[in-house]
Amino acid sequence: MTLLITIPLDAAALAVGSDDVAAAFKAAAGRRKVTLDVIRTGSRGLYWLEPLVEVETPAGRVAYGPVTPADAEDLLTALLADGAHTLRLGPTEEIPWLKRQTRLTFARCGIVDPRSLEDYRAHGGGKGLEKALSLGPDAIVEEVAQSGLRGRGGAGFPTGIKWRTVAQTQSEQKYIVCNADEGDSGTFADRMIMEGDPFVLIEGMAIAGIATAATKGYVYIRSEYPHAVAAMEAAIVAARRGGLLGERVGGSSFAFDLEVRVGAGAYVCGEETSLLDSLEGKRGQVRAKPPLPAHKGLFGRPTVINNVLSFASVPIILDKGAAFYRDFGMGRSRGTMPIQLAGNIKHGGLFETAFGITLGELVDDIGGGTRTGRPVRAVQVGGPLGAYFPRALFDTPFDYEAFTARDGLIGHGGIVVFDDTVDMAKQARFAMEFCAIESCGKCTPCRVGSTRGMEVIDHIVRNENRAANIELLEDLCHTLKFGSLCALGGFTPYPVMSALTYFPEDFGAPSRLQAAE
Repeated sequence: MTLLITIPLDAAALAVGSDDVAAAFKAAAGRRKVTLDVIRTGSRGLYWLEPLVEVETPAGRVAYGPVTPADAEDLLTALLADGAHTLRLGPTEEIPWLKRQTRLTFARCGIVDPRSLEDYRAHGGGKGLEKALSLGPDAIVEEVAQSGLRGRGGAGFPTGIKWRTVAQTQSEQKYIVCNADEGDSGTFADRMIMEGDPFVLIEGMAIAGIATAATKGYVYIRSEYPHAVAAMEAAIVAARRGGLLGERVGGSSFAFDLEVRVGAGAYVCGEETSLLDSLEGKRGQVRAKPPLPAHKGLFGRPTVINNVLSFASVPIILDKGAAFYRDFGMGRSRGTMPIQLAGNIKHGGLFETAFGITLGELVDDIGGGTRTGRPVRAVQVGGPLGAYFPRALFDTPFDYEAFTARDGLIGHGGIVVFDDTVDMAKQARFAMEFCAIESCGKCTPCRVGSTRGMEVIDHIVRNENRAANIELLEDLCHTLKFGSLCALGGFTPYPVMSALTYFPEDFGAPSRLQAAE
Protein backbone atom coordinates (compact mmCIF):
# COMPACT_ATOMS: atom_id res chain seq x y z
CA MET A 1 0.00 0.00 0.00
CA THR A 2 1.28 3.45 -0.95
CA LEU A 3 0.24 6.46 1.06
CA LEU A 4 0.46 10.00 -0.31
CA ILE A 5 0.40 12.81 2.20
CA THR A 6 1.04 16.55 1.91
CA ILE A 7 2.79 18.66 4.55
CA PRO A 8 3.30 22.42 4.07
CA LEU A 9 6.72 23.86 3.36
CA ASP A 10 5.31 27.34 4.00
CA ALA A 11 7.44 29.48 6.35
CA ALA A 12 4.66 29.76 8.93
CA ALA A 13 4.25 25.97 8.99
CA LEU A 14 8.02 25.53 9.22
CA ALA A 15 8.02 27.85 12.24
CA VAL A 16 5.78 25.43 14.14
CA GLY A 17 7.64 22.28 13.13
CA SER A 18 6.37 21.02 9.77
CA ASP A 19 9.87 19.84 8.79
CA ASP A 20 10.05 17.75 11.97
CA VAL A 21 6.60 16.34 11.28
CA ALA A 22 7.64 15.33 7.75
CA ALA A 23 10.80 13.67 9.10
CA ALA A 24 8.81 11.83 11.77
CA PHE A 25 6.40 10.44 9.18
CA LYS A 26 9.24 9.26 6.95
CA ALA A 27 10.96 7.59 9.90
CA ALA A 28 7.75 5.88 11.03
CA ALA A 29 7.09 4.64 7.48
CA GLY A 30 10.65 3.34 7.23
CA ARG A 31 10.30 1.33 10.43
CA ARG A 32 7.09 -0.25 9.13
CA LYS A 33 8.35 -0.77 5.58
CA VAL A 34 5.43 1.34 4.34
CA THR A 35 5.72 3.15 1.02
CA LEU A 36 5.02 6.77 1.82
CA ASP A 37 5.16 9.74 -0.57
CA VAL A 38 5.43 13.08 1.24
CA ILE A 39 4.68 16.10 -0.95
CA ARG A 40 5.68 19.48 0.45
CA THR A 41 3.12 22.08 -0.54
CA GLY A 42 2.32 25.64 0.39
CA SER A 43 -0.11 26.36 3.20
CA ARG A 44 -3.89 26.43 2.93
CA GLY A 45 -3.72 29.45 5.22
CA LEU A 46 -5.46 27.93 8.26
CA TYR A 47 -2.54 28.85 10.45
CA TRP A 48 -4.02 27.85 13.80
CA LEU A 49 -4.12 24.27 12.46
CA GLU A 50 -0.50 24.13 11.27
CA PRO A 51 1.25 21.82 10.76
CA LEU A 52 -1.67 20.52 8.70
CA VAL A 53 -1.24 17.03 7.25
CA GLU A 54 -3.46 15.89 4.39
CA VAL A 55 -3.79 12.37 3.06
CA GLU A 56 -4.88 11.58 -0.49
CA THR A 57 -7.93 9.29 -0.62
CA PRO A 58 -10.21 8.16 -3.48
CA ALA A 59 -12.76 10.71 -2.22
CA GLY A 60 -10.26 13.56 -2.04
CA ARG A 61 -7.90 14.87 0.59
CA VAL A 62 -8.58 14.44 4.29
CA ALA A 63 -6.98 16.82 6.79
CA TYR A 64 -5.43 16.26 10.21
CA GLY A 65 -4.05 18.95 12.46
CA PRO A 66 -2.34 20.50 14.15
CA VAL A 67 0.12 17.59 14.02
CA THR A 68 3.30 17.24 16.08
CA PRO A 69 6.20 14.83 15.46
CA ALA A 70 4.96 12.76 18.41
CA ASP A 71 1.66 12.19 16.58
CA ALA A 72 3.27 10.67 13.47
CA GLU A 73 3.39 7.05 14.65
CA ASP A 74 -0.24 6.88 15.81
CA LEU A 75 -1.48 8.88 12.86
CA LEU A 76 0.28 6.58 10.41
CA THR A 77 -1.41 3.64 12.10
CA ALA A 78 -4.77 5.37 11.64
CA LEU A 79 -4.08 6.16 7.99
CA LEU A 80 -3.25 2.52 7.32
CA ALA A 81 -6.57 1.54 8.88
CA ASP A 82 -9.82 3.53 8.63
CA GLY A 83 -8.36 7.02 9.13
CA ALA A 84 -10.09 7.63 12.45
CA HIS A 85 -8.01 9.82 14.75
CA THR A 86 -8.55 12.60 17.29
CA LEU A 87 -6.77 15.05 14.97
CA ARG A 88 -8.99 14.21 12.00
CA LEU A 89 -10.68 17.32 10.59
CA GLY A 90 -12.49 15.57 7.76
CA PRO A 91 -12.34 16.32 4.02
CA THR A 92 -10.16 19.41 3.65
CA GLU A 93 -12.50 21.21 1.28
CA GLU A 94 -15.36 20.73 3.77
CA ILE A 95 -13.63 22.47 6.67
CA PRO A 96 -16.11 25.34 7.31
CA TRP A 97 -13.43 28.06 7.48
CA LEU A 98 -12.10 27.00 4.08
CA LYS A 99 -15.45 26.16 2.52
CA ARG A 100 -16.78 29.68 3.14
CA GLN A 101 -14.05 31.24 1.01
CA THR A 102 -14.06 32.20 -2.65
CA ARG A 103 -10.60 31.17 -3.72
CA LEU A 104 -9.59 32.61 -7.06
CA THR A 105 -6.07 33.92 -6.54
CA PHE A 106 -5.28 31.23 -3.97
CA ALA A 107 -7.07 28.36 -5.71
CA ARG A 108 -3.95 26.17 -5.84
CA CYS A 109 -2.20 27.20 -2.61
CA GLY A 110 -1.74 24.20 -0.34
CA ILE A 111 -2.74 21.86 -3.15
CA VAL A 112 0.07 21.85 -5.71
CA ASP A 113 3.76 21.13 -5.41
CA PRO A 114 5.21 24.65 -5.78
CA ARG A 115 8.36 23.29 -7.44
CA SER A 116 6.48 21.43 -10.16
CA LEU A 117 5.36 23.22 -13.34
CA GLU A 118 3.65 19.98 -14.40
CA ASP A 119 1.54 19.97 -11.23
CA TYR A 120 0.70 23.64 -11.79
CA ARG A 121 -0.55 22.89 -15.29
CA ALA A 122 -2.43 19.80 -14.11
CA HIS A 123 -4.44 22.07 -11.81
CA GLY A 124 -5.40 24.63 -14.45
CA GLY A 125 -2.26 26.74 -14.52
CA GLY A 126 -1.17 28.26 -17.82
CA LYS A 127 -4.64 28.71 -19.29
CA GLY A 128 -4.57 32.46 -18.74
CA LEU A 129 -1.34 32.76 -20.73
CA GLU A 130 -2.77 30.63 -23.53
CA LYS A 131 -5.80 32.92 -23.75
CA ALA A 132 -3.58 36.00 -23.61
CA LEU A 133 -1.50 34.79 -26.54
CA SER A 134 -4.66 34.23 -28.58
CA LEU A 135 -5.98 37.72 -27.77
CA GLY A 136 -2.89 39.87 -28.36
CA PRO A 137 -1.56 42.88 -26.39
CA ASP A 138 -4.38 45.40 -26.84
CA ALA A 139 -7.12 42.92 -25.98
CA ILE A 140 -5.20 41.73 -22.90
CA VAL A 141 -5.05 45.29 -21.54
CA GLU A 142 -8.74 45.78 -22.25
CA GLU A 143 -9.64 42.52 -20.49
CA VAL A 144 -7.70 43.54 -17.38
CA ALA A 145 -9.26 47.01 -17.45
CA GLN A 146 -12.79 45.62 -17.82
CA SER A 147 -12.28 43.21 -14.92
CA GLY A 148 -12.07 46.11 -12.48
CA LEU A 149 -8.85 44.79 -10.97
CA ARG A 150 -7.22 47.38 -8.72
CA GLY A 151 -3.74 47.25 -7.24
CA ARG A 152 -3.73 44.91 -4.27
CA GLY A 153 -0.62 46.46 -2.74
CA GLY A 154 -2.60 49.15 -0.94
CA ALA A 155 -3.19 52.10 -3.26
CA GLY A 156 -6.02 50.42 -5.18
CA PHE A 157 -5.08 52.07 -8.50
CA PRO A 158 -6.82 50.50 -11.55
CA THR A 159 -4.40 47.95 -12.99
CA GLY A 160 -5.67 48.27 -16.56
CA ILE A 161 -4.97 52.01 -16.66
CA LYS A 162 -1.40 51.46 -15.51
CA TRP A 163 -0.83 48.72 -18.11
CA ARG A 164 -2.39 50.81 -20.88
CA THR A 165 -0.14 53.76 -20.06
CA VAL A 166 2.99 51.63 -20.34
CA ALA A 167 1.72 49.91 -23.49
CA GLN A 168 1.14 53.28 -25.18
CA THR A 169 4.51 54.75 -24.16
CA GLN A 170 7.12 54.28 -26.87
CA SER A 171 10.48 52.85 -25.79
CA GLU A 172 13.02 50.29 -27.01
CA GLN A 173 12.99 48.67 -23.56
CA LYS A 174 10.22 48.30 -20.98
CA TYR A 175 10.11 46.50 -17.66
CA ILE A 176 7.70 44.62 -15.42
CA VAL A 177 8.46 44.91 -11.71
CA CYS A 178 6.73 42.90 -9.00
CA ASN A 179 6.68 44.59 -5.61
CA ALA A 180 7.06 41.65 -3.21
CA ASP A 181 8.43 43.82 -0.41
CA GLU A 182 5.59 42.79 1.90
CA GLY A 183 6.41 44.90 4.96
CA ASP A 184 3.02 45.54 6.58
CA SER A 185 2.48 43.99 9.99
CA GLY A 186 -0.03 41.16 9.93
CA THR A 187 0.34 40.47 6.20
CA PHE A 188 1.62 37.29 4.58
CA ALA A 189 -0.42 36.79 1.39
CA ASP A 190 2.44 37.66 -0.97
CA ARG A 191 4.72 35.24 0.82
CA MET A 192 2.07 32.51 0.67
CA ILE A 193 1.75 32.90 -3.11
CA MET A 194 5.50 32.87 -3.70
CA GLU A 195 6.04 29.85 -1.47
CA GLY A 196 2.87 27.97 -2.39
CA ASP A 197 2.01 28.84 -6.01
CA PRO A 198 4.93 30.77 -7.55
CA PHE A 199 4.04 29.89 -11.14
CA VAL A 200 0.82 31.93 -10.97
CA LEU A 201 2.94 35.02 -10.27
CA ILE A 202 5.30 34.17 -13.12
CA GLU A 203 2.34 33.63 -15.46
CA GLY A 204 0.76 36.94 -14.45
CA MET A 205 4.00 38.84 -15.02
CA ALA A 206 4.52 37.15 -18.39
CA ILE A 207 1.02 38.22 -19.46
CA ALA A 208 1.85 41.79 -18.37
CA GLY A 209 5.02 41.65 -20.44
CA ILE A 210 3.14 40.54 -23.54
CA ALA A 211 0.46 43.20 -23.00
CA THR A 212 2.95 46.08 -22.71
CA ALA A 213 5.86 44.91 -24.92
CA ALA A 214 8.12 44.52 -21.90
CA THR A 215 10.73 41.78 -22.23
CA LYS A 216 12.33 41.85 -18.80
CA GLY A 217 10.89 41.51 -15.32
CA TYR A 218 12.11 41.65 -11.74
CA VAL A 219 10.60 40.25 -8.56
CA TYR A 220 11.75 42.44 -5.68
CA ILE A 221 11.53 40.37 -2.47
CA ARG A 222 12.33 41.55 1.03
CA SER A 223 15.39 39.92 2.61
CA GLU A 224 13.29 38.60 5.50
CA TYR A 225 11.66 36.12 3.09
CA PRO A 226 14.46 33.59 2.34
CA HIS A 227 12.01 30.74 1.70
CA ALA A 228 10.09 32.86 -0.80
CA VAL A 229 13.34 33.82 -2.53
CA ALA A 230 14.33 30.16 -2.85
CA ALA A 231 10.88 29.13 -4.08
CA MET A 232 10.74 31.88 -6.72
CA GLU A 233 14.24 31.19 -7.99
CA ALA A 234 13.47 27.48 -8.34
CA ALA A 235 10.18 28.23 -10.10
CA ILE A 236 11.84 30.64 -12.56
CA VAL A 237 14.34 27.95 -13.55
CA ALA A 238 11.48 25.48 -14.08
CA ALA A 239 9.45 28.07 -15.99
CA ARG A 240 12.33 28.71 -18.40
CA ARG A 241 12.75 24.98 -18.91
CA GLY A 242 9.01 24.57 -19.50
CA GLY A 243 8.60 27.45 -21.95
CA LEU A 244 6.74 29.79 -19.60
CA LEU A 245 9.67 32.20 -19.83
CA GLY A 246 12.35 32.81 -22.44
CA GLU A 247 12.71 33.86 -26.05
CA ARG A 248 9.43 32.27 -27.14
CA VAL A 249 6.92 32.42 -24.29
CA GLY A 250 4.41 29.62 -24.69
CA GLY A 251 5.78 28.91 -28.16
CA SER A 252 4.88 32.43 -29.33
CA SER A 253 6.97 35.23 -30.82
CA PHE A 254 6.95 37.10 -27.51
CA ALA A 255 10.04 37.13 -25.31
CA PHE A 256 9.95 37.65 -21.55
CA ASP A 257 12.32 36.67 -18.76
CA LEU A 258 12.47 37.20 -15.00
CA GLU A 259 14.94 37.42 -12.19
CA VAL A 260 14.72 37.83 -8.43
CA ARG A 261 16.25 40.78 -6.60
CA VAL A 262 16.45 40.84 -2.80
CA GLY A 263 15.88 44.08 -0.88
CA ALA A 264 17.88 45.12 2.16
CA GLY A 265 14.94 45.38 4.56
CA ALA A 266 13.83 49.01 4.22
CA TYR A 267 10.07 49.43 4.71
CA VAL A 268 10.05 52.51 2.49
CA CYS A 269 11.15 50.34 -0.44
CA GLY A 270 7.59 49.08 -0.54
CA GLU A 271 6.87 52.48 -2.13
CA GLU A 272 7.25 51.99 -5.86
CA THR A 273 9.81 54.71 -6.64
CA SER A 274 11.99 53.82 -3.65
CA LEU A 275 11.86 50.23 -4.85
CA LEU A 276 13.05 51.32 -8.27
CA ASP A 277 16.02 53.17 -6.76
CA SER A 278 16.90 50.06 -4.77
CA LEU A 279 16.65 47.90 -7.90
CA GLU A 280 19.05 50.27 -9.63
CA GLY A 281 21.58 49.78 -6.84
CA LYS A 282 20.94 53.11 -5.15
CA ARG A 283 19.80 53.99 -1.66
CA GLY A 284 16.03 53.53 -1.57
CA GLN A 285 14.57 57.03 -1.59
CA VAL A 286 11.23 58.32 -2.78
CA ARG A 287 11.21 60.06 -6.15
CA ALA A 288 9.09 63.13 -6.76
CA LYS A 289 6.32 62.62 -9.33
CA PRO A 290 6.03 63.33 -12.22
CA PRO A 291 7.45 61.59 -14.12
CA LEU A 292 5.41 58.51 -13.30
CA PRO A 293 7.12 55.09 -13.40
CA ALA A 294 4.79 54.17 -16.26
CA HIS A 295 6.61 56.81 -18.32
CA LYS A 296 10.03 56.83 -16.74
CA GLY A 297 10.58 54.05 -14.27
CA LEU A 298 13.32 51.45 -13.90
CA PHE A 299 16.55 52.69 -15.54
CA GLY A 300 14.48 55.56 -16.94
CA ARG A 301 12.29 53.23 -19.00
CA PRO A 302 8.49 52.70 -18.96
CA THR A 303 7.72 50.29 -16.14
CA VAL A 304 4.68 48.41 -14.83
CA ILE A 305 4.88 48.06 -11.06
CA ASN A 306 2.27 45.89 -9.36
CA ASN A 307 2.32 43.79 -6.24
CA VAL A 308 2.22 39.99 -6.03
CA LEU A 309 -1.55 39.68 -5.57
CA SER A 310 -2.25 41.96 -8.53
CA PHE A 311 -0.15 39.90 -10.92
CA ALA A 312 -1.41 36.62 -9.43
CA SER A 313 -5.02 37.70 -10.13
CA VAL A 314 -4.37 38.23 -13.84
CA PRO A 315 -4.25 34.57 -15.02
CA ILE A 316 -7.77 33.81 -13.81
CA ILE A 317 -9.07 37.05 -15.35
CA LEU A 318 -7.67 36.01 -18.74
CA ASP A 319 -8.78 32.41 -18.32
CA LYS A 320 -12.35 33.04 -17.12
CA GLY A 321 -12.91 36.48 -18.63
CA ALA A 322 -13.29 39.97 -17.25
CA ALA A 323 -17.01 39.58 -16.57
CA PHE A 324 -16.43 36.49 -14.42
CA TYR A 325 -14.00 38.36 -12.17
CA ARG A 326 -16.02 41.58 -12.11
CA ASP A 327 -19.10 39.73 -10.85
CA PHE A 328 -17.46 39.40 -7.44
CA GLY A 329 -17.29 42.37 -5.09
CA MET A 330 -19.15 45.66 -4.64
CA GLY A 331 -18.99 49.22 -5.95
CA ARG A 332 -15.60 49.97 -7.49
CA SER A 333 -13.99 47.12 -5.51
CA ARG A 334 -14.25 44.13 -7.82
CA GLY A 335 -13.05 40.57 -7.52
CA THR A 336 -11.79 38.94 -4.35
CA MET A 337 -9.40 40.09 -1.65
CA PRO A 338 -7.13 37.72 0.27
CA ILE A 339 -7.68 39.04 3.82
CA GLN A 340 -5.05 38.21 6.41
CA LEU A 341 -6.27 37.80 10.00
CA ALA A 342 -3.54 38.25 12.59
CA GLY A 343 -2.75 39.58 16.03
CA ASN A 344 -4.76 38.49 19.06
CA ILE A 345 -7.24 36.34 17.15
CA LYS A 346 -8.46 32.79 17.64
CA HIS A 347 -8.44 31.73 13.99
CA GLY A 348 -5.57 33.50 12.28
CA GLY A 349 -4.82 32.95 8.62
CA LEU A 350 -5.71 33.87 5.07
CA PHE A 351 -9.37 34.22 4.10
CA GLU A 352 -10.06 35.01 0.44
CA THR A 353 -13.51 36.37 -0.25
CA ALA A 354 -15.31 38.91 -2.41
CA PHE A 355 -15.23 42.56 -1.39
CA GLY A 356 -18.23 43.59 0.72
CA ILE A 357 -17.92 41.40 3.80
CA THR A 358 -18.04 43.49 6.99
CA LEU A 359 -15.15 44.00 9.36
CA GLY A 360 -17.20 42.61 12.24
CA GLU A 361 -17.97 39.40 10.38
CA LEU A 362 -14.29 38.92 9.63
CA VAL A 363 -13.18 39.47 13.21
CA ASP A 364 -16.00 37.95 15.25
CA ASP A 365 -17.43 35.23 13.04
CA ILE A 366 -14.61 34.06 10.78
CA GLY A 367 -11.74 34.96 13.12
CA GLY A 368 -13.58 33.73 16.20
CA GLY A 369 -12.76 36.77 18.34
CA THR A 370 -9.60 37.07 20.39
CA ARG A 371 -7.28 34.22 21.22
CA THR A 372 -7.21 35.37 24.86
CA GLY A 373 -11.00 35.27 25.09
CA ARG A 374 -11.10 38.91 26.16
CA PRO A 375 -13.24 41.50 24.33
CA VAL A 376 -11.97 42.96 21.07
CA ARG A 377 -11.13 46.61 21.65
CA ALA A 378 -9.50 47.71 18.41
CA VAL A 379 -8.67 46.41 14.95
CA GLN A 380 -5.97 47.87 12.73
CA VAL A 381 -6.57 47.43 9.02
CA GLY A 382 -4.00 48.35 6.39
CA GLY A 383 -0.67 47.67 8.07
CA PRO A 384 1.28 49.69 10.65
CA LEU A 385 0.03 52.93 9.07
CA GLY A 386 -3.62 51.90 8.95
CA ALA A 387 -6.36 53.31 11.18
CA TYR A 388 -7.53 51.69 14.40
CA PHE A 389 -11.23 50.91 14.19
CA PRO A 390 -13.30 50.43 17.36
CA ARG A 391 -16.23 48.02 17.56
CA ALA A 392 -18.57 50.89 16.64
CA LEU A 393 -17.14 50.75 13.10
CA PHE A 394 -17.34 46.98 12.68
CA ASP A 395 -20.25 47.41 10.28
CA THR A 396 -17.82 48.83 7.70
CA PRO A 397 -17.81 46.69 4.54
CA PHE A 398 -14.43 45.61 3.21
CA ASP A 399 -14.38 48.04 0.30
CA TYR A 400 -11.87 50.72 -0.69
CA GLU A 401 -14.35 53.57 -0.73
CA ALA A 402 -16.18 52.47 2.44
CA PHE A 403 -12.92 52.46 4.40
CA THR A 404 -11.83 55.78 2.93
CA ALA A 405 -15.15 57.32 3.98
CA ARG A 406 -14.28 56.43 7.58
CA ASP A 407 -10.67 57.62 7.37
CA GLY A 408 -9.37 54.08 7.05
CA LEU A 409 -7.27 52.07 4.63
CA ILE A 410 -7.64 48.56 3.26
CA GLY A 411 -3.97 48.55 2.30
CA HIS A 412 -2.68 45.05 1.64
CA GLY A 413 -5.63 43.43 3.40
CA GLY A 414 -4.04 42.80 6.79
CA ILE A 415 -6.25 42.86 9.89
CA VAL A 416 -4.51 42.96 13.29
CA VAL A 417 -6.75 42.41 16.32
CA PHE A 418 -6.21 43.79 19.84
CA ASP A 419 -8.10 42.91 23.01
CA ASP A 420 -9.08 45.29 25.83
CA THR A 421 -5.61 45.26 27.41
CA VAL A 422 -4.07 47.35 24.60
CA ASP A 423 -2.78 50.85 25.35
CA MET A 424 -3.78 52.94 22.34
CA ALA A 425 -1.55 55.88 23.27
CA LYS A 426 1.42 53.52 23.02
CA GLN A 427 0.13 52.28 19.66
CA ALA A 428 -0.10 55.86 18.39
CA ARG A 429 3.42 56.59 19.58
CA PHE A 430 4.62 53.41 17.88
CA ALA A 431 3.25 54.69 14.55
CA MET A 432 5.31 57.88 14.86
CA GLU A 433 8.37 55.90 15.98
CA PHE A 434 7.96 53.47 13.09
CA CYS A 435 7.82 56.37 10.64
CA ALA A 436 10.90 57.97 12.19
CA ILE A 437 12.92 54.75 11.94
CA GLU A 438 11.79 53.81 8.44
CA SER A 439 11.80 57.27 6.84
CA CYS A 440 14.10 57.59 3.84
CA GLY A 441 14.81 61.15 5.03
CA LYS A 442 14.06 62.88 1.76
CA CYS A 443 11.15 65.06 2.89
CA THR A 444 10.96 67.20 6.02
CA PRO A 445 7.40 66.36 7.19
CA CYS A 446 8.21 62.65 7.41
CA ARG A 447 11.82 62.95 8.60
CA VAL A 448 11.29 65.63 11.27
CA GLY A 449 7.55 65.42 11.88
CA SER A 450 7.62 61.81 13.03
CA THR A 451 10.27 62.53 15.67
CA ARG A 452 8.37 65.60 16.86
CA GLY A 453 5.24 63.42 16.93
CA MET A 454 6.77 61.02 19.43
CA GLU A 455 7.72 63.93 21.67
CA VAL A 456 4.26 65.50 21.51
CA ILE A 457 2.52 62.22 22.37
CA ASP A 458 4.87 61.82 25.34
CA HIS A 459 3.87 65.31 26.54
CA ILE A 460 0.17 64.47 26.16
CA VAL A 461 0.43 61.23 28.13
CA ARG A 462 2.35 63.02 30.91
CA ASN A 463 -0.38 65.70 31.02
CA GLU A 464 2.05 68.44 30.09
CA ASN A 465 -0.15 71.20 28.66
CA ARG A 466 -2.36 68.44 27.31
CA ALA A 467 -5.00 70.46 25.45
CA ALA A 468 -2.42 72.54 23.59
CA ASN A 469 -0.35 69.48 22.72
CA ILE A 470 -3.38 67.61 21.40
CA GLU A 471 -4.03 70.57 19.11
CA LEU A 472 -0.36 70.54 18.10
CA LEU A 473 -0.52 66.79 17.37
CA GLU A 474 -3.53 67.30 15.11
CA ASP A 475 -1.74 70.09 13.25
CA LEU A 476 1.37 67.95 12.90
CA CYS A 477 -0.67 65.05 11.51
CA HIS A 478 -2.27 67.42 8.98
CA THR A 479 1.21 68.48 7.84
CA LEU A 480 2.40 64.86 7.56
CA LYS A 481 -0.69 63.80 5.64
CA PHE A 482 -0.60 66.56 3.03
CA GLY A 483 3.08 67.50 2.96
CA SER A 484 4.91 64.17 2.75
CA LEU A 485 6.31 62.93 -0.55
CA CYS A 486 4.95 59.39 -0.14
CA ALA A 487 2.53 57.30 1.85
CA LEU A 488 4.97 56.53 4.68
CA GLY A 489 4.61 60.04 6.08
CA GLY A 490 1.23 60.60 4.48
CA PHE A 491 -0.41 57.62 6.17
CA THR A 492 1.20 57.89 9.62
CA PRO A 493 -1.63 60.22 10.78
CA TYR A 494 -4.20 57.44 10.25
CA PRO A 495 -3.22 55.29 13.26
CA VAL A 496 -2.37 58.35 15.38
CA MET A 497 -5.59 60.28 14.81
CA SER A 498 -7.83 57.23 14.94
CA ALA A 499 -6.33 56.23 18.29
CA LEU A 500 -6.81 59.77 19.62
CA THR A 501 -10.34 60.05 18.22
CA TYR A 502 -11.75 56.70 19.30
CA PHE A 503 -9.69 55.98 22.42
CA PRO A 504 -9.03 59.42 24.00
CA GLU A 505 -9.07 58.01 27.52
CA ASP A 506 -5.73 56.31 26.85
CA PHE A 507 -4.25 59.77 26.29
CA GLY A 508 -5.90 61.13 29.43
CA ALA A 509 -8.21 63.23 27.27
CA PRO A 510 -12.02 63.53 27.24
CA SER A 511 -13.91 62.02 24.34
CA ARG A 512 -14.71 64.29 21.41
CA LEU A 513 -18.39 63.96 22.34
CA GLN A 514 -17.72 65.13 25.90
CA ALA A 515 -15.60 68.00 24.62
CA ALA A 516 -18.41 69.10 22.30
CA GLU A 517 -20.86 69.15 25.20
